[in-house]
Amino acid sequence: MSVQKFDNFELFYEIHGTGTPVMLIPGLAGIGNYWMPQIEVLQKNFQVVTHDHRGCGRSSISRIEYSIEQMANDLVLLMDRLNIKRAHLVGHSTGGAMGQVIAIEHPERLISLTLANTWTKACPFRKRVMATRKALLRDSSAEAYTAATPLFLYPSWWIRDNWEILEKTSQNQISDFPPAEIQISRIDAGLKFNRTAELGLIRAPTLVIGARDDHLTPAYYSEELATLIPDAKLCIFEQGAHSCSQTISDEFNQVILDFFQSQEVSSLS
Repeated sequence: MSVQKFDNFELFYEIHGTGTPVMLIPGLAGIGNYWMPQIEVLQKNFQVVTHDHRGCGRSSISRIEYSIEQMANDLVLLMDRLNIKRAHLVGHSTGGAMGQVIAIEHPERLISLTLANTWTKACPFRKRVMATRKALLRDSSAEAYTAATPLFLYPSWWIRDNWEILEKTSQNQISDFPPAEIQISRIDAGLKFNRTAELGLIRAPTLVIGARDDHLTPAYYSEELATLIPDAKLCIFEQGAHSCSQTISDEFNQVILDFFQSQEVSSLS
């Protein structure tokens, strides 16, 4: 567990294992330990790097106007500081938007790109969902926002079977929750994001993952990404919802491991 200091902010990060670097980028909550089900598996063969986004967790709580491009630039700065020239990047939701930016603006930094449960540009459905989440923050409280969040992330059966875990997690999230204006700015950053016209420029080997029952970032976004990114591979799980990396972690892990292995084989051929 370490902190890297930059000119006017700090990023908390962790490194697990050794080998080819894999950057695991969390979504809107911005907390690196979201990826625990993947860290446990990947660290056996890879150097796994996670970080808390600026404004989240143990990184600086900066009161700035957030953007996906700024978040992606923070990540590139962290890679520079850690002397990671190239890496596999796996981005979930907001982390997947960051991955799109890096693939477009810094293609030399990627061995491969995995975009999980992420989007191209906000459609009317996504705008309505995120407006609801912003209203919970503005008009209610962090507690109300946190209590509602599992309804957006997980299938009903997973919530039923993991209620005690979710209750404990929610309490931890409330104690570490950023100021409402920061979280709202981060939501707005995602709503403004749109690099759709440049997706055809991506040359990194790309895997796109979605779930049919994702009711926060519907599977049609994954299908669109896979259509617009040249030679992208598409995996749509029938269930697992927005956080399928947690709810069906064994299946998710196998898909990304197979993808990483295919890149090693391709580099040797």
